[in-house]
Amino acid sequence: MAVVLLTGFEPFDGAARNPSADAVNTVAADYDGPHELIVATLPVAFESSARRLRALIDRHSPDAVIATGLAGGRPQIAVERIGVNLMDARIPDNDGAQPLDAPCEPDGPAARFATLPVKHLVRVLTTHGLPAQLSLSAGSYVCNHVLYTALGAVPDGTVTGFVHLPWSTGTVPAGAPHLADEELARAVRLVVDHALDAEVGEPGGSIW
Repeated sequence: MAVVLLTGFEPFDGAARNPSADAVNTVAADYDGPHELIVATLPVAFESSARRLRALIDRHSPDAVIATGLAGGRPQIAVERIGVNLMDARIPDNDGAQPLDAPCEPDGPAARFATLPVKHLVRVLTTHGLPAQLSLSAGSYVCNHVLYTALGAVPDGTVTGFVHLPWSTGTVPAGAPHLADEELARAVRLVVDHALDAEVGEPGGSIW
């Protein structure tokens, strides 16, 4: 049985809820799939999210790590290709830190590629009627930091990546693009179900 670590984020920037944590918890509540599913809600803070994620990886030795987070303003689910070695925060994190033009890891590579079958997952989501796209970079806030950290913390062969979600119906600010709560949960469940699929023609699932 494969072990899948699935994470979302706590609320931030004054929001009462975060749709990523909502979707992850909904999937966990009804999960009946073939994997052992481990779920966690990460803090929206650079240092503590990385520390918490490394501890979860060390404790559970997952076969796959799937992190999710909010990309407010995006109308689509975005499967990320790259985590960059950059922290450049538009707003302070929930611990009050606001790094600017700082590396995630001073001695780390400039970027790390997701090892999820990213194009395959976009095809799966769109085939199931969900708006999805391939995204080049996870940005420079805590979501990117988590992706970059995860890719550096897992052993070789551990499938790892990040999925950005739009606002949900239950969390959306007035006028912003969003998807129904149940659609976001369905999308996350599909990613869990297909994260360990082989992606034909794309070695490593991500860089071609």
